[in-house]
Amino acid sequence: MKNTSRKDNPEKTPGLRLPAEWEPHRATHLAFPANRNDWPGKFAAIRWAFVEFVRHLAPHEKVVMAVNGATIQRNAERMFKDAGIDPEAVEYYQTALDRGWMRDISPFFVKDSRKRVSGVKFLFNGWAKYDNHTLDQKWADQIAAGLQIPLATALHRGRPVVLEGGAVDTNGAGDMLTTEECLLDEALQTRNPGFTKRDYEACFKACLGIQNVLWLGAGIAGDDTHGHVDDICRFVNPSTVVFCREHNSNEVNYAVLEENWERLQSARLHNGHRLEVIELPMPSPLAFRGVRLPASYANFYIANHLVLAPTFNDEHDRIALGILGELFPDRRVIGIHAVDLLWGFGTLHCLSHEEPRQSLTASRGRTGG
Repeated sequence: MKNTSRKDNPEKTPGLRLPAEWEPHRATHLAFPANRNDWPGKFAAIRWAFVEFVRHLAPHEKVVMAVNGATIQRNAERMFKDAGIDPEAVEYYQTALDRGWMRDISPFFVKDSRKRVSGVKFLFNGWAKYDNHTLDQKWADQIAAGLQIPLATALHRGRPVVLEGGAVDTNGAGDMLTTEECLLDEALQTRNPGFTKRDYEACFKACLGIQNVLWLGAGIAGDDTHGHVDDICRFVNPSTVVFCREHNSNEVNYAVLEENWERLQSARLHNGHRLEVIELPMPSPLAFRGVRLPASYANFYIANHLVLAPTFNDEHDRIALGILGELFPDRRVIGIHAVDLLWGFGTLHCLSHEEPRQSLTASRGRTGG
């Protein structure tokens, strides 16, 4: 396929905008689980949980499936067939990956002023924790070439910038959520040594069209990414977020989430309007083999016509699904059992990445669409 990647800074392309997740998708990008070390003792179970995720997506949008070779692809095809998934709904890309958490290794898909889709590549360094990340780091180039879209490397003052998709969330209107723990901590899992808030804000504006960054503090216990925002707070429309709040003062997440709650009460969007904040419950604490897991209802995925939300066999499952149902009245809200997936320290949002739909007029090079 023609490789249309480029290596210039995206700030040279005016009018870039990072779409919100609820905007129309062409496809959802996933990687079929292949690394048993991510789910030791639960690998067979999580593959079927993953198939259930795909089963709900496939009727509504294409599924781009990265697979670690022909054998893994055959396994995926067999399991999808057993689950009644239309084979025409899945596009396979054979590639070598370390893990394949698509939220974090994929390019950021942006649209320019003519609504054409392109990619912005941030460096991936294994969450500044794991050495085996070099194969995952190549995925952005590979998928941009496969899709035949331009790809720009995110730079700030001439320096490539490290960032994962789960570290941020946007409303598609120029506002972005993130956490200080993930992006500013210089002691643990440092992404960009020496970077300040001002550095990140300048980079996000130049590369993604972000006008306003809303900074939260720390993330939840058990999160091995060190503070990804998609486990605590998510936009659900241009002016509203859901926020996971813990009401048990004896729980380890209580103080952290209360401090973030207070920050959100005074938050303003870049248009000056107050941010509306809707509470989501926190599930009861979950652990496996003595390891605390980052269980959160905020790790839902917004697809075409659907919201797929993680559930944990918890009394709060019904409450969380009801809240999301009220916030997305034009979409079906479906719970996906995620206790097994969580042993990999992430669930539905972490596993997936949306590819925006490109209008026919934009793809023909005309304004509009």
